[in-house]
Amino acid sequence: MIEALNIHQAKTHLSRLIERVAKGGSVVIAKAGKPVARLVPIDAPERGKAKRLGFMAGQLRVPADFDRMGEREIEALFGVGQ
Repeated sequence: MIEALNIHQAKTHLSRLIERVAKGGSVVIAKAGKPVARLVPIDAPERGKAKRLGFMAGQLRVPADFDRMGEREIEALFGVGQ
């Protein structure tokens, strides 16, 4: 269950709540016991927002021999080919 402050508590302690949020926390505010708002840092990621696939397309280059990189070292570690 989410611990929430009622609106009166939030108004009374707004300065303290803002300090808590500034340190990376969050605060839930409830009305009649039902959560209605969340106080979060302005740079917090949006909840439920899907991460974009392929957002770095064209920015990375994978070498042609990627699947064989370090092959000799790995074989040596496991005693393969000895």
